[in-house]
Amino acid sequence: MTGIAVGLPGYAGWRVLNRTMAAQQAVVARDPVLNRDHDYFREKMKTIASAEEFVADYRLMKLSLTSAGLEGDLQSRFFIRKVLESDLSDPKSFANRLTDKRYAAFAKSITAAMGSPGGAAIENVIGNHRQAELEARVGAVDPDLRVALYARREIATIASAPSTENTKWYQILGSSPLRKVVAGAFGIGTSYAKLPLDRQLDEFRNAAGKLFGTSDAKAIAEPANMEKLIQRFLIRSQATQGTTSNYSAALQLLR
Repeated sequence: MTGIAVGLPGYAGWRVLNRTMAAQQAVVARDPVLNRDHDYFREKMKTIASAEEFVADYRLMKLSLTSAGLEGDLQSRFFIRKVLESDLSDPKSFANRLTDKRYAAFAKSITAAMGSPGGAAIENVIGNHRQAELEARVGAVDPDLRVALYARREIATIASAPSTENTKWYQILGSSPLRKVVAGAFGIGTSYAKLPLDRQLDEFRNAAGKLFGTSDAKAIAEPANMEKLIQRFLIRSQATQGTTSNYSAALQLLR
C-alpha cells in the first residue's frame, strides 16, 4: 500500500531502508498523484499574494504543511495565517515565539514561494514535500523510522546554519520530532522537559559530549555521529517497547 519495502522495524529496518534508499525515492518520484500536486503547486503559488489567499486553498495548505512535517495543523487556518503573517525579523513575532521552531521555518519557506514565478523557493517546498511523503510512507511501517529520517536531514540543516551553538541546540530542543530522537538516544526522559530551558540545554550538551566527545551540533551532524545517534535512538525505543529480547540485549551493549 505504501510502496515502501523495509520489512523490519527499528534499527534493522533502518539498515534496509538505507541500502534501498535510491529505489524508495524513485517509487515516490514516479507517483502520478504527487506529481499532479506538485504541478498544481508550481502554477498556483505564482498567483498567491497573501496569507489569506494561501490558507483558503486546501490543496496548497496540505502540500505545504506536509512538506514541513506540520500536517496536523491542516484544519487550523487562522493559526497558520498568523504564522505566515508574522514578521520573522522580529524575535517577538508570533511565529518566532512559538516553542516549535518548525513554524518559523515554514513561514520563511512559504512566504518566499508566494507570488514567485518559479525557481528555488517553490522547488525547495516541492523537494521537501517529496521527502516528507517518503518519510510518511516509512512511518506507516515504523513511526520511529520516520522521525529518524526527519532528524537526519533537519539536524544537518540546523548544523550548517550561520547561528550560535546555543541557538542550534534550542532549535533541536524546540522541535518535537528532533527532541524525541536526541532525547531517546541520550536516554533523557520526559521529566527533563520540566527543567528551565537553560538547564535542559546543559543536560543535552553534556550528554552529547559523553557520547560523541563534543557537544558541537555541526559535529553531531557528521554521518558517523548521526548514524550512532539514530542507532541508539532506535535500539532504545525498541527495547522500551519490549518487542524482542534481541533489542534488549542490544541495549545492554550500548551501555
